[in-house]
Amino acid sequence: MDQPSPINSFSDMATSRFRFRFLFLLQLQLLLSPTLSLDFIFNSFTGAATNLTLINDARVDATVIRMTNDSNQYSFGRAFYPTKIPMKPPRKPISSFSTSFIFSILPQIATSPGFGLAFLLCNTTSPPGALASQYFGLFNNATTPTQFPLFAVEFDTGQNPEFNDINDNHIGIDLNNVESVNSTSAGYFNSTGGFVSVRMRTGQNVRAWIEFDGGNLEVNVTVAPIGVSRPSRPTFSYRNPEIANYLSSDMYVGFSASKTNWIEAQRVLAWSFSDSGVARELNTTNLPVFLPASSSSSSLSDGAVGGIVVGCFVFLAVLATGVYLWWWKSRGKGYGEDEVEDWELEYWPHRFTYEELSVATGEFRKDHLLGSGGFGRVYKGTLLNQTEVAVKCVSHDSKQGLREFMAEIASMGRLQHKNLVQMRGWCRKGNELMLVYDYMPNGSLNKWIFDQPEKLLRWEYRRRVLVDVAEGLNYLHHGWDQVVIHRDIKSSNILLDADMRGRLGDFGLAKLYQHGEVPNTTRVVGTLGYLAPEIANVAAPTSASDVYSFGVVLLEVACGRRPLETSVPEEEVVLVDMVRELYARGSVIEAADSRIQGEYDVGDMEMVLKLGLACCHPEPHRRPTMKEVVALLLGEDLAEAPGKVLSELARSEEPEEEAAPLQPST
Repeated sequence: MDQPSPINSFSDMATSRFRFRFLFLLQLQLLLSPTLSLDFIFNSFTGAATNLTLINDARVDATVIRMTNDSNQYSFGRAFYPTKIPMKPPRKPISSFSTSFIFSILPQIATSPGFGLAFLLCNTTSPPGALASQYFGLFNNATTPTQFPLFAVEFDTGQNPEFNDINDNHIGIDLNNVESVNSTSAGYFNSTGGFVSVRMRTGQNVRAWIEFDGGNLEVNVTVAPIGVSRPSRPTFSYRNPEIANYLSSDMYVGFSASKTNWIEAQRVLAWSFSDSGVARELNTTNLPVFLPASSSSSSLSDGAVGGIVVGCFVFLAVLATGVYLWWWKSRGKGYGEDEVEDWELEYWPHRFTYEELSVATGEFRKDHLLGSGGFGRVYKGTLLNQTEVAVKCVSHDSKQGLREFMAEIASMGRLQHKNLVQMRGWCRKGNELMLVYDYMPNGSLNKWIFDQPEKLLRWEYRRRVLVDVAEGLNYLHHGWDQVVIHRDIKSSNILLDADMRGRLGDFGLAKLYQHGEVPNTTRVVGTLGYLAPEIANVAAPTSASDVYSFGVVLLEVACGRRPLETSVPEEEVVLVDMVRELYARGSVIEAADSRIQGEYDVGDMEMVLKLGLACCHPEPHRRPTMKEVVALLLGEDLAEAPGKVLSELARSEEPEEEAAPLQPST
């Protein structure tokens, strides 16, 4: 990750001006306001701390505030100062404030997902609809903003792609929504201007400073470990007039945190606050330090150790007996609600338990969500043997429909090819089927080509991926004991493994036929832009309709644009039409992706573009087979390939006015 730029004289001057302006406005506010200022300090939370408003699982534990409870599966806690602060006094400027606090976030399981802590201003101590297990205990979901004024600074120790989190260790500004309007990695700038990262989820005591300038609606946030003097430059600043919309006349100030399943302790060790000047300095000496259990030294006697060993042995023996009895009972009675029926074992014997997949995916939490669509949700999971998998959840309305779907999925689970995403097993819970696949760490092909990717995929890698997918599709059509029609070939269903090799995935719409069997007519499925034109009239899928879809993939990978684009001139909306028109003018190479110009051999690029047109021929019988496509992409001697390839390739390039439309009208 790119580190922030070094400090310079201009940033020092800007920081000095901010502090001067901040102090001036605080003093002006104090002179203008007849109300009493709010100024408090807690160097530890004993005695007077009992006056704090503690919500749900938040409690004073020795000298600190413990925000969540380890004994509860779902836990959240909030701690507020009992007196509201006036943020928008009538006929006066918006208030400013300064606060400093020390916090500690300690996971008991280092690999468990993180949750973090939030500092907030809110006009209520109990935000309605907030989920206890997620979103810092403040919000009800990721897409619906709260309906009350809420300003928060999150110290987030988890990365959730759904909220566009930049990493698993960041600070963000939240305005009525869990998705931050601005965020940056946690750390501080040292005296030489270098950025030093601060991992907030190690149990170490971290100090935070927040200064809010109400006159300019600007907030400065700084963090540093205990023992590091306050940096002269803040970690980051955010200024926006819209902040005023998320403040009410008076608001509570405090902290909120949540957790689910995993043991994570969020603690506040000290806190100072002032709305009439700079918050008072905290005493950082003699603060408790919280370390992972494995880091603690042991001073147990030999007798105590022996007693523990004997106790553990007895416990394991009882546990093993209980597990055996449960297993023996489950053989006859199944899995209760998820009882294994005979028809399931007929299809595929490798069945995961729901508990295995639940643990692997962190209870199917949203921060494990890889993607979702009309056909199901996909979660990332890690099995007990540390194997990374993708778990796809598919629901069916009836057990009969689930059984039919299971029959086909089970057959596809036996497919074995290096260029197919391998299915590892399945699980059923009620009418929901969970399919377990190999995890592909580099995601889908489209993310490396479209939407201004951070790193554009070079032509040599694109070319190799096209060969990989062609070989996988050739195996489906010709290399197995049945013909598998994929029916949804597109760049988003082409996944890249750790070596950036392509694998065809998502067989949720696939159909199986015996070799030589005439496909049955079925409903139109697939993705607009990739559908063969004959599907509009005869919905039965064929190998030729798969070849058409692959031809579209050839063109979009070579051209660097999607099959259908609405932001281009009308004659360029349909990619296949555009490339065909360029070929008719003798300038097909102009369709190539200009971003990779100079990376490819012109003759090779022309061959790929022409092959894409051949695969997209409006007449199915004039399209090449996948065997012929593979031969061309691998550069085999074309004289040894079937003669149909060259002749149909040339004929397909001739524009036909009476050709069927490229896309169905539905």
